Amino acid sequence: MFCRVKSGGVLGIDGFLVDVEVDIAPGLPQFNIVGLPDKAINEAKDRVRSALKNIGFQLPAKRITVNLSPSNLRKQGTLYDLPIAIGILKLTGVLDVDEDAVFVGELSLDGKVNPVNGVLPIVLSLKQKGFRKFFVPKENAKEGAIAQGVEVFGVSSLEQLIRFFRGEENIESEKVDVNALLSKAFDYSIDLADVKGQYQAKRALEISAAGMHNLLLIGPPGAGKSMLAKRIVTILPPLTLEEALEVSKIYSVAGILKEGLMVHRPFRSPHYTASEVALIGGGSNPMPGEISLAHRGVLFLDEMVEFSRRALESLRQPIEDGYVTVSRVGGRITFPASFILIGATNPCPCGNYGNPYKACTCSLSQIRTYQAKLSGPILDRIDLKVWVEPVEVQDLINPNVGESSKEVRERVIKAYQIQRERFKDSKTKFNAQMTEKEIEKYCVLTASAKTLLERIMNKLHLSGRSYSKLLKVSRTIADLEGEEK
Repeated sequence: MFCRVKSGGVLGIDGFLVDVEVDIAPGLPQFNIVGLPDKAINEAKDRVRSALKNIGFQLPAKRITVNLSPSNLRKQGTLYDLPIAIGILKLTGVLDVDEDAVFVGELSLDGKVNPVNGVLPIVLSLKQKGFRKFFVPKENAKEGAIAQGVEVFGVSSLEQLIRFFRGEENIESEKVDVNALLSKAFDYSIDLADVKGQYQAKRALEISAAGMHNLLLIGPPGAGKSMLAKRIVTILPPLTLEEALEVSKIYSVAGILKEGLMVHRPFRSPHYTASEVALIGGGSNPMPGEISLAHRGVLFLDEMVEFSRRALESLRQPIEDGYVTVSRVGGRITFPASFILIGATNPCPCGNYGNPYKACTCSLSQIRTYQAKLSGPILDRIDLKVWVEPVEVQDLINPNVGESSKEVRERVIKAYQIQRERFKDSKTKFNAQMTEKEIEKYCVLTASAKTLLERIMNKLHLSGRSYSKLLKVSRTIADLEGEEK
């Protein structure tokens, strides 16, 4: 006896179709799973056996073979427990299920269906292949329903699912209002107006947000570097539906998607003890790292010089390319990683170098050694460096409130719209991502600007990347001012 049940798997952040083929044949009682399963899948036979027993069904005393097709792709996770159980119940005549229904879920020993990672990318991918009916754990139903145009049924137990297919119980398909979720994009508990003074740093935040430029904030402790960095997300434009789905897929694979859809731009702030793998992703079963979790948002490295040299250097390629490829024995997996890098650092070990109010206790060699922890190639990939002075007392006690996030965000959105029109026929989305040809096309210099730039390059001996960076930032400032040149 043989049957096939539809399920799905995840490769990177994309889903793929998995046929769970179940065969029951005469012979000594055995339960084998083939098709490149990992250890968690191999343990499924014990979970399935106990789950069926505890809801009143016994496995037939025969040879049971389960194949996860395509057999050349490695499968991982616990999401195949439910389709394996459904296949056995179908072969033994307990259930008659739709052939085009997709099943995903982990079983506990008492038959409860537990949540799993990667439901959203599976539903989105299989929807494109024509599948419209999905049975997933109750906790994953909202994220699955984000796909729209499909029926996603949240199942709390195997017993409930059996009653549903027998017509004894009704399970309503999950409904999600995507537009209502996206309307919450600006619900923040913080605001740029909270920051007193720091007018130059706030201007740098605006330029950074408008063109997706990387930014480094340098200044003594307590000057407000972290406070400024945390508020950049409040002035960024809202995620489009396409971007929100892309980010949500990453969070679904990582198992940290809470509300069904990511509506706020991500803000990730890993501790400076984070390893290279934690930042860029990887592991024996490759998972997205902090740079991918910051995709379409902000990666904030507080105390940037305290990160290990190896971890910081691993950011060089993703900053340039907008993605990271993790190579392992089992293959290569690519995760998206297009983000704004915001770094914050003290200028020296004691933090008071350049502080007008406190004396620095560090020697010149200590200061140089401390600052040299950020390599030239990393600094060269940061478009804006800003000195953050301690806040003046007058600014602290001044009752006047500065510009709100909403006011700044309106200017940023206008600059975004200009860039969207400019790059409508290109893979480039923002000024910071411009290629050399696009720089030549869109960064047209007047004669006086050329002369000034030439003097700057000669005096400071800047690299070719710095030259391009100057032009990209200038283009963003011009867009904020509504200037064509």
